[in-house]
Amino acid sequence: MAHIVVIGAGLGGLPTAYELRHLLPRQHQVTVISNAPTFTFTPSLPWVAFGSIPLESIQVKLKPRLTARNIEWVEAKVEKLDPDRQLIWAGETEIAYDYLVVAPGPELALDALPGLGPETGYTQSVCNPHHAQMAKVAWKEFLQHPGALVVGAVPGASCFGPAYEFALLADYQLRQLGLRDRVPITFVTPEPYAGHLGIGGMANSAQLITELMAERNIEVMDNTAIATIEPNQIHLADGRTLPFAYSMLLPPFRGPRFLRETTGLTALKGFMPTLPTYQHPNYPSIYSVGVIVQLQPPEKTPLPVGVPKTGQMTEAMGMAVAHNIAIEVGAISARLVTPTLEAICFADFGNTGILFLADPVLPDPILGKRHRSIAIRGTWVGWMKKAFEQYFLMKMRFGTAVPWFERLGLHIVGLSLVEPLSVKQDYNLNQLIH
Repeated sequence: MAHIVVIGAGLGGLPTAYELRHLLPRQHQVTVISNAPTFTFTPSLPWVAFGSIPLESIQVKLKPRLTARNIEWVEAKVEKLDPDRQLIWAGETEIAYDYLVVAPGPELALDALPGLGPETGYTQSVCNPHHAQMAKVAWKEFLQHPGALVVGAVPGASCFGPAYEFALLADYQLRQLGLRDRVPITFVTPEPYAGHLGIGGMANSAQLITELMAERNIEVMDNTAIATIEPNQIHLADGRTLPFAYSMLLPPFRGPRFLRETTGLTALKGFMPTLPTYQHPNYPSIYSVGVIVQLQPPEKTPLPVGVPKTGQMTEAMGMAVAHNIAIEVGAISARLVTPTLEAICFADFGNTGILFLADPVLPDPILGKRHRSIAIRGTWVGWMKKAFEQYFLMKMRFGTAVPWFERLGLHIVGLSLVEPLSVKQDYNLNQLIH
């Protein structure tokens, strides 16, 4: 019998645990460890911040869902990991594992800049449920005393979509309330140009976003570094100052402390290096999924930006990991697989939005381009995002990762979550691991 432990119960950890339970016979134990009692559909947190939906509507209670599916549940914070002895300390509990899936999501590096973040600083965030609720309270207060609004990201940030959504949703709501003329909006980003998105742009993303910002009279400051933040003032690295009455700035991400403190485990900033199977190069019993995975940016930019790991990319990593672990324990006989890292993303801007399709998200390192990339603007994008939100929440409630009809739908549009490794890659990996 093998014991597989999954750290994290978010967009990566929970589907991976469900897929493991689906693939593995019951004699194999699957355990999920998370310090949060609920799963949250994080792509919808900007809607929470504007009061468009209640937080509870995008959450699923974990314990009853997991235990009903023969998955052990541990609600605790992981304090320490010993990869040599294959031990985890969660709270006061010591847990031994045969295979470990690391999918805790990121730690927010709010100490990257003085004054960053809602707890000890002066800016808001929509990166986790608690911050989205704080941003909602601050937004309600802001509407009573409107003023300058600054939205964007600081150097080292990697997930720019929520910043664009926040700026354009703010514009939409302010227009509905008749307050837009009292609120100048500035968008500040370390991206070399608006629409770069940390992936070198895609299709006509730069053109569509630039046009939207101009239509909405939002000033864009790209290739711009924020240096420090004070109450009602943002100081840029070039000496300029931006006044604000409300600001939402995305911070950089890094690996949680228990990973960063484990010698020889992580790359820069606590991210996990992986083989094509998403195993750790030095610890084959450890797999990684989601934001925590180290991916190399497709190009060097004047200011540091990271590579986003979208929901579909994360889900693909999880499906590959579950499949490969099932092979390792002898539950299935198949070829090892690797995630395709293709993605469909819906960015809602109120009365319009943009659908992004990247196949794959990172351009081919040799050819410097993708198989396909599409960016389409339309009023229907927000409806599609809402429909996907409800579909994903249904899957998490019913304990299903990627049902057959979802795989079929992806296949119809020419996408897939995983692909087999070549025979040569299989051989090389087996030589390396075993």
